[in-house]
Order: sequence, then C-alpha cells, then structure tokens
Amino acid sequence: MTLDQEIVEIRRHIHKNPELGGNEYNTAKFIESKLKELKIPYKCAGKTGVIGAIKGSKSGKTIALRADMDALPICENNDIEYRSTKTGIMHACGHDAHVAIMLGAAKLLQQKKNELKGNVRFIFQPNEETSSGAKLMLKGGALKNPDIDFILGVHVSPWLKSGKIGFKYGAMMAAVDKLKIKITGEIAHGAYPHQGKDAMVAASAFISMVQSIISRELDPLEHAVITFGKISGGDACNIICKEVTLEGTVRTLNSKTRDLIKTNILKKLKGIEIFYDVKCVAEYNAIGEPLINTYEITEACVKTAKEFYGENNVEILDNPSMGGEDVSEYLRVIPGNFIYIGTSKNKNTSYPWHHSSFNIDETTLPKAAKYVAYTVSEFLR
Repeated sequence: MTLDQEIVEIRRHIHKNPELGGNEYNTAKFIESKLKELKIPYKCAGKTGVIGAIKGSKSGKTIALRADMDALPICENNDIEYRSTKTGIMHACGHDAHVAIMLGAAKLLQQKKNELKGNVRFIFQPNEETSSGAKLMLKGGALKNPDIDFILGVHVSPWLKSGKIGFKYGAMMAAVDKLKIKITGEIAHGAYPHQGKDAMVAASAFISMVQSIISRELDPLEHAVITFGKISGGDACNIICKEVTLEGTVRTLNSKTRDLIKTNILKKLKGIEIFYDVKCVAEYNAIGEPLINTYEITEACVKTAKEFYGENNVEILDNPSMGGEDVSEYLRVIPGNFIYIGTSKNKNTSYPWHHSSFNIDETTLPKAAKYVAYTVSEFLR
C-alpha cells in the first residue's frame, strides 16, 4: 500500500468509527497502534489524548503538530462505503482527516528523523467540539519537556477548492461565549392574560432587542454575532407561559467587543425584568478564546506553501471566520499558525462543517501531509 492510499484508509477507518468528545478510546488506541508501527514513542494524555514524539539527530527547535479527534452527535446522510457505523454520531467537521494528515506527516518525518535538526511533537487532541480538549492537553503537559517553540494545525475547508491551501494573518476565528437565560413569570389562563406575567412575550422581546447591540451599539467595522438557537417553555396553547429558557452563543474577535456585548446583553435583560415584571437569571460563560495566528509563523508557512503548492494555489484570506476552534488555547501560550486545506471538488464535497452530508475530497489529504512534513523539515533546517 502506498502512503497516499494509507492516508485515505486511515481517514476512512476513523470516519466509519466516530466517537464523541471525551470518549475517543478506540480512536486513541488506533492512533497508538499507528505510532507503534512507525516506532514513534508516545504517551497518553488524560483519558483519550495521545502525544507522540520524534527526536531529531541534532538539537534544535521543537515543533508541535496538532490534530483533533472527536466527532459530532449528528446522523450521517452520506451514501458511502465508509459511512459511520454508529447511529447519531458522525465526523462532520473533518477531524478524521486531520488525524490522517498528521499520521501521514509522522511517517514521512520519522523516515528522515536523522536529518532533522530538532524535534517534532504530535498532539492528537480529544474534545475540540466542546472547547475543553486543548485545555486538558495543556494541563497534561502537551507543550512541555521539552518546551515547544511553536505549533501548527490544519483544518479541511469546504470553502476552498481542492488543491488550494489557505492562510489568515492575525485573527482567524472567534472567541466563543455560551449564554443560558431563564425567564420566569406567572401562569394564567390564556383567555385572561392580564392575570399573569407572560414569560414567552418577555423572551420574544429580549431576543429581538439584543440584535440591536450588533446594529446600533457596536462599531460597524467590528465582527460579532449573537445567536439564540434554542428556546423552550410553555405548557399549552391556552396557558400564559410561566417559564422560558433561552440558549445562545456570542462570537467576537477581541476582548473589547466581547465585554461590550456581555455588558449590554445583561443590561437589556435587566430592562426586560422591569418592563415585563418577570424574573431573569443568566449564565454567561466564556467557552473559547479567539484564534490569533502569529504573523512571522504564518509568513513562513505561506513561503513553504508557495514552494510546495505553487503560488497560484495559495489563498490569503481577507476575513476571519466567526466559528470557534480551541487550537486558540495553544496559540495563547506559544506562537503558531492554523492552516486551511481546500477539500471542495463538487457539490458532494462542499457542504459546510457540521452538516449531515459533510464530506471531503480525500485526494487532497496526502498532499497536505507531505506539505506539513516539508514545512517542518524546512523550519528545522
């Protein structure tokens, strides 16, 4: 089996056998078996994380390569031979591909370890989707012994054509906050609304009101999103609703905007209490930090990409994504860069992340692995 075939087979095996965050036990064992085949020393990190290490022939910098492992609670809608075998669980964000790319790069780098002037650390990380995996790996010493000089990560992208590779200088992805609000009123018969305090009406007004933060209280040149994706409450069509629970997310790219939105959401919630005579309780939690690429590392990666992919296939992205990625936790500690690998070839490979029909052009994975290995080799010269 050629390396190209092996990388695709690795991806398909993981795709068929997805595991949710924190439960990637079999995925971890599979990765360990591959590292063992390559004679790459490894250790466990937490319950399901795996860290591999290649020590070069000469002392030098240590570069970390990170791949996430977890799947999503989504029913797969693809009619493919390597379709998920687990009902309700699917690799709908490409983490199967990321593991395959990094294991491919590991094989290439292990073959030339005697030429490396430095070390390579492989971080196979669980639980990215809940933004807790990176923090657990950091607590487990993923960047220590020896200290990591900088880190690289990859993510397949349905927004980029196959054969393209994408880079973003500076802010690339958003900070993620999670918001849960409970609004409590007083129950009454629907025919006599004046006898109750309608939590449903209060909740509806609040959802509409907070959108004015983006349109009227935030600088139009700033990026931010406020989304309430879940609302639950009420007992029947003819009963004034006593209690409503709202769940949403806030996405921002800097601390100033993040603080402004939080302050104004809580201020408006206080106004809703007074105006509708209801009680409001909010849980406002910071889940993830913004992903900020290091300029110098990005510049160096762009250089190797032009050499490897060709200048016409290198895309410099103008705008950040409001999605979140917990590779940002590593980038708060050390320099690094997060890279998009274009995997869109046709309609079937252009569905967005977290879609039940998400799939990728697998032929792009071997080249991505070779690019990662090439870039590491160049950095360690």
